[in-house]
Order: sequence, then C-alpha cells, then structure tokens
Amino acid sequence: MIHGDILGERARLNPDKTALVLVDSGERLTYRQLDERAVRCARMWSESLGLGKGDRIGILAHNRAEYVEAFCAAGKTGIILVTLGTRLTVPELQHIVTDSGMKALLYDGAFADTVAALRELVEVEQWVALDEPVAVSDRRYAESTAGLDAAAFERQRCDPEDTYCLLYTSGTTGRPKGVVFPHRQVSWNGYNTVASWQLSADDVSPIFTPLYHAGGLMAFLTPLFTIGGTIVLHGGFDVSEIWRTIESERCTVVLGVPTIWKMLMEAPEFATVDLSRVRAFYSGGAPLPHYIIEAYQRRGVVFKQGFGMTEVGVNCFSMTAEESVRKIGSIGKPLMFTEVRLVDEEGRDVGVDEVGELLFRGPHVSRGYWNKPGATAAALDDDGWFHSGDLARRDEDGFFYVAGRGKDMIISGGVNVYPAEIEAALLLHPDVADAAVVAVPDEQWGEVGVAFIVPLEGREVEPGALTTHLAERLAKFKIPKRFELIDELPRTAYGKVVKGELRDRLLEGRE
Repeated sequence: MIHGDILGERARLNPDKTALVLVDSGERLTYRQLDERAVRCARMWSESLGLGKGDRIGILAHNRAEYVEAFCAAGKTGIILVTLGTRLTVPELQHIVTDSGMKALLYDGAFADTVAALRELVEVEQWVALDEPVAVSDRRYAESTAGLDAAAFERQRCDPEDTYCLLYTSGTTGRPKGVVFPHRQVSWNGYNTVASWQLSADDVSPIFTPLYHAGGLMAFLTPLFTIGGTIVLHGGFDVSEIWRTIESERCTVVLGVPTIWKMLMEAPEFATVDLSRVRAFYSGGAPLPHYIIEAYQRRGVVFKQGFGMTEVGVNCFSMTAEESVRKIGSIGKPLMFTEVRLVDEEGRDVGVDEVGELLFRGPHVSRGYWNKPGATAAALDDDGWFHSGDLARRDEDGFFYVAGRGKDMIISGGVNVYPAEIEAALLLHPDVADAAVVAVPDEQWGEVGVAFIVPLEGREVEPGALTTHLAERLAKFKIPKRFELIDELPRTAYGKVVKGELRDRLLEGRE
C-alpha cells in the first residue's frame, strides 16, 4: 500500500545516517532521531489535539526542525498539513484558514502579532505555540511532545489518493487555491526525482528557501529523504551563511531561484568558496539570465535549469551535465513516467519548435484544487491531463524551452508574441541585468509589448540600443514599443515576476 511515510521507511533502513543538519543550532539528527521526533508530533496531533485522518492542521513558521517534523507527521497519520505563507497578510491567512477548515494551527514566535490578529477572525479549535504562546490557553509544542513514547505508535495506513497536504498557490492572479497533494504524489515526487536526477545517499543539499512552498518541501527534501541523503536546513536567508554552509557541509546539489543565484553570485565569497564537492546547481521558479549561468560555469560548476509547478510535482524535467551546456536555456526532457504534450488552442498537438500549452500526465500530478471543483475541472481533464497554462516549445532533440504563461501572451496584429522569447533576448544584452515584458492595449495593433529593464549596476541602457539589439535576433513585430527602466522587478518569494504590478504601474502612469 503506497503511503507518504518516507521518513519512517528510510529510518527503518538507515537509522544512523544523518538526515537533517540545523544551521542555526548546529544540531545534527539521524534518521532515527528525526523519525522519533516526527512520531511524537504525530502522537500529539492524534492524542492531545484529538485530530483524525482527514482533519486539517496548519503551520505558520519559518524554517525549523518542527516544520520538518510536522510535514513527516502528516505521512504517518493521514492528518492533512496546510502550509501557510510567511509573507501573507492577515486577510490572506484568514481566507486559507477558513477555506481549508483547519482544526488546529502551529505557529512560531515570529508571528505572534499575526496570530493574535488572526484568532479574532477565525474559528480554530487548537492553537499550538512552537515558542512562547500568544494566549495562556495555547499549547506549547515542546511540552506536548516531550513525554510521548515514540515506540508506542502505530502509523495510520493511507491509500494512495488520501490527501497528504494542502499547498496554497501564491495568489498573484486572485485568491490562493489549495493544491491537493495525495500521498501518491508525494511518494512519486521522491521516487521520480531520485531516479531521473540520479540522486544518491551521498548527496547533501541545503534548503534556504521557505518550507511553506512546494519547492522547499518537494524539490530536494522529499527526494533526499527517499534515497537517504542529508538536508542542511537554514532558518532564513543569509548569503554569507549559505556559502559557508555549502563549503563546510560539503554540499553536492543546491536549488535556488534566479534572484537568489544573482545574490549569491554578487557576494564576495563567490570568487573563493570551495565548490569542489558540488555536482550541480539547479534553478527554477523563473527564467534564468544567461549571464548568471555563464558566471557559475566559469567557476567550474554544472548549472541546470528546471521547471515545475505546485500542481504537478514539482520536478518535471531533467538534463545531464553535458546537456546543460549544449542546450543552455532549455529545461531539459520530461522525467521518467512523465507524459508531456504541447497543444494549441483547439487541443491539437503542435509540431517541433512550435509553441503550445504544456500538459502533464503522470503519478506526480495533484488531484486539483481544494473546494474548487470548477477550477479542478478546468485544469484536469477527463483523460488525466493537467493543463498548466504555461507555454513552451520542443526542439527536434526532444528538449523543452519555456515560452511563458498563456495569460501573458501578447496578441499583436493577430499574431502571437511570447514575452519569454523577448525577455531571453533582452538578457543577452551586456548591460541588462533583468527584464520583463507585459502587454498593454493599443488602438492599432490590439496589444503591444512594453519591456521593463533593470540595468546592470553602473551601466546605462538606451532604448535605441535595445531596439537594435533585438532587431538582430527577433522579428520586427516582436520588438516592444516602449522600454521602462526600473530598479528591481517585483517577484514572488520563489522568483516569479508579478507582472500584474508592472501593468498597474503602466496604468497609473496614464492617469
């Protein structure tokens, strides 16, 4: 019977292997020790809080050991973990708490004020403090788990389609939707990433991105626990600390987003840090500028781009070290057991080097959206294909290249224009650090593109020079009609450009 207790299974096989290193405290936990802590968490949920299979419990916390314990406890109990974004406002959190119907909420001390405001707005039966409680009636996590015997526990058997966790999307285009992760999806994410990315028990990976996001939980934590590797957990994001940790813990595989890779590249440690143990750096979440890839390649590091989304995994493509150089800009080929199609607006498969919508089918695809049958039906068709809304093309060798979001596509004079193609060309300009292209209405053409440009520090960028640069690489109708200089692009925590904010900026300028 498939279930998501990956930690428990790995602890049974390799109890004395180091599973988790906590950067903040220096504590090192073996698989046995971490599993015992997760079991005590599971017992507390079931016995002290009275939760049962299918009940929902939320967590609002920065990266810490208890977060990992809670995630793994969900795999042991059938109780559904709901992760809460640490950057969300009280009204946004109120929506998620209410929508999910959670009965309990774990929180850490950094969010005491938020919790105090939230508890006035929502009905939650049990509040559990990971640090100091907000109210005297709140339970203390450490006290509630300390006296529980880890040996006296029998895990709940779960079917493959039982819900493991709810991960709410970022909500950049509306209210967040809860993506339903069944146990089957969590397990297959581990199996398939290990097999397709060729991870091993010797791999060590730091996590400095937030665990509330699918990338934090699924990109390396779940796969490395599946194969028996080691996770090094940062409590927050500190560039110097990350470089020191990669060197001192002899990290082998590292995941980040373009914003993070740029910050790490610009740090003074980048020139001298020992990267001899690194097998590969991975970037996801957004297109990666070529100059960043090339900077890491000059340091002798294999740098791979990937693609994923909460609803499908999150890891969907793979490439070898040689292919990462030969096919720079590509996200690779689909993982094993991953079916991918590119279709036009009528649902017909497109040809080589033609742009179409990415469709996914496989055991790592979610069950859709919590309490949203309409949104689920719109995304997940009767044949099991998940319609991503992302556009891509496939070359003659079977490698995929992202063209952007379908909703971001510009229709200019009846012709489809893909912002990602323009952005990639702009990023080849030696004076451009970052770029994003959005559509604006135009009386003559229907829509035209406006490019937002972040110049490299100390450089000046002239619109005429950008137009000339693009004219050498793109058809005339694809070239943006305007260029706007900006200090920084608005991005989500995982690196996606919030293009709605850029459009709003243009509209405000018209008023």
